[in-house]
Amino acid sequence: MSEIVVSLPDGSELSVAEDATVEDVAYEIGPGLGRVAVEGVVDGELVDKAAPVHDGAEIVIVTDQSGEYLRVLRHSAAHVFAQALQRLHPEAKLAIGPPTDEGFYYDVANVDLDAEDLDEIEAEMEEILEEDLPIERELRPREEAIATYEDNRYKREILDDEAAGEDPVSFYVQGDFEDLCQGPHVESTGDIGAVKLLNISSAYWRGDEDEDTLTRVYGTAFESESDLEEYLTLREEAQERDHRKLGQELDLFSIPDVTGPGLPLYHPNGKKILDELGDYARSLNLDAGYDPVETPHLFRTELWKKSGHYDNYVDDMFLMDVNDEEYGLKPMNCPGHATIFDQKSWSYRDLPVRYFEDGKVYRKEQRGELSGLSRVWSFTIDDGHLFCRPEQIEQEVNQVMEAIYEVLDTFDLDAHVALATRPEKSVGGDEIWEQAESQLRSVLENQGIDYDLEPGDGAFYGPKIDFAFEDALGRKWDGPTVQLDFNMPERFELSYTGEDNEDHRPVMIHRALYGSYERFFMVLIEHFDGKFPLWLAPEQVRILPISDDQLGYAHRVKNELGDFRVSVEDRSWTLGRKIREAQEDRVPYMIVVGGDEQEAGTISVRDRKEREDQDVEIETFRAHLEAEYEEKRIEPDFLDE
Repeated sequence: MSEIVVSLPDGSELSVAEDATVEDVAYEIGPGLGRVAVEGVVDGELVDKAAPVHDGAEIVIVTDQSGEYLRVLRHSAAHVFAQALQRLHPEAKLAIGPPTDEGFYYDVANVDLDAEDLDEIEAEMEEILEEDLPIERELRPREEAIATYEDNRYKREILDDEAAGEDPVSFYVQGDFEDLCQGPHVESTGDIGAVKLLNISSAYWRGDEDEDTLTRVYGTAFESESDLEEYLTLREEAQERDHRKLGQELDLFSIPDVTGPGLPLYHPNGKKILDELGDYARSLNLDAGYDPVETPHLFRTELWKKSGHYDNYVDDMFLMDVNDEEYGLKPMNCPGHATIFDQKSWSYRDLPVRYFEDGKVYRKEQRGELSGLSRVWSFTIDDGHLFCRPEQIEQEVNQVMEAIYEVLDTFDLDAHVALATRPEKSVGGDEIWEQAESQLRSVLENQGIDYDLEPGDGAFYGPKIDFAFEDALGRKWDGPTVQLDFNMPERFELSYTGEDNEDHRPVMIHRALYGSYERFFMVLIEHFDGKFPLWLAPEQVRILPISDDQLGYAHRVKNELGDFRVSVEDRSWTLGRKIREAQEDRVPYMIVVGGDEQEAGTISVRDRKEREDQDVEIETFRAHLEAEYEEKRIEPDFLDE
């Protein structure tokens, strides 16, 4: 029998039979690995261990110690939910039930469920775990699969779309339950240690608002009860830190129905924070040699066709007719910046040319996917685009990476780095993409940065290095990005005059230090639990006079603190209530002034950690504030430390 060659994670190659499966590869590597193999990853895709491999495939063997295993386990838990549901509600029709980063969900129809039903379904799921049912893959003729789902349009559409042309078709069977599925799954329901149903919502079939409304049930699963309990504790803390809850309590933003979904309004407190973030990003940009530009909110669609967005992004665009011409609200700022570059002739000596803009963009997310500030229709990107010569790429990408790491350090955030490669829907030839991916990989490896590979997750015009913020609870959020683009300069016919006096095509680099202000604001609200560092806090100091007799002195203290954001609490409350209110509002510093302070011309200072210092000179405290503000301290020292 002929042989094929596959690649292993350490870069080595292995010859296996041409009809080999993932499990066969595991046994070829070693009998011990073969015995513990659960699933595999083939070219970045998680598959059943019975899945065939092909010549040149990149193979990773998944065991129950692998990071991917939890996702497999949760996929199996979704099937356990579906089995439990159909035992209790045989009339229920199943749609899709994928794993997620935090668990799984299953979309179902033809059954009336509410939150009160989840306990009963969860109890039935636990029974199925106790039954320890083997989970077995079966391949069935396509006609049989179609007949199985004669009365389930959702599964039939999956057969017609995702499984189009497949014959035989993959099913997974556990006891009295079967489901159309590519897998992979654990070997038995007993391998799932603990399950929990979390909440219930609605969702459109295929995410299309014109389609059926389905019931979506969310759950999670772990290998052990202790892991589940740890997750639920963190989840409870996350709910307390939820930016939507804190946004309302701290009067930061709102998204009222009357203005439309996904269109946030920033209140004065929120705007103060955004202005500080904008000033900080602006200082980084100016220091790095970027020039500010500004582009309008909409363009003629001719521009979007020229850039490639119309063909690759039109479903996510807001389009309108104006005087019989079609216009589109901008989903990205890059075509405008490319057009600015094109308005002038450039020499090789002028490059790199760097532009930045806090540009408002609009993307038509499905309503069911909108969530607070994390997914919105209108958001602002701290956008930057630079145009450089090919030999300047590594230097420029390195400079962008340095700025991103400065942002991470400033906000005390960790980040996970990934190289995202060519997506299925893209523009440009293979050679251009291979060159761009190779250069970004070189930058990461030359800097010794650990990174994951995200096959197919690049932008349609080029590969990218993505940073995912990790917040105080260990959750990951999309953040900064660096994108290398050989295609848009080609589509816009951008050029510069080289040293040889000939026209040359520049390379375009897209970059954002925050990602978007909205999502970054969300991350900061939850990361800091609303307790913003002094330089970001919308109210930095609150002065608490013990009685009305000290109101005049309180206002004099406020005036002496200059440009800091200071308020005077003038309500006729007890001092204890004033302190509690300031703590609930998460004000960094409180100044208490009574008769003694007024007579001595001093203040008593208290911070959010309940540290106190008395008989403080106003000038001493102002100097402390100035240093803390300028240094952007996250964990400030107190006055007497």
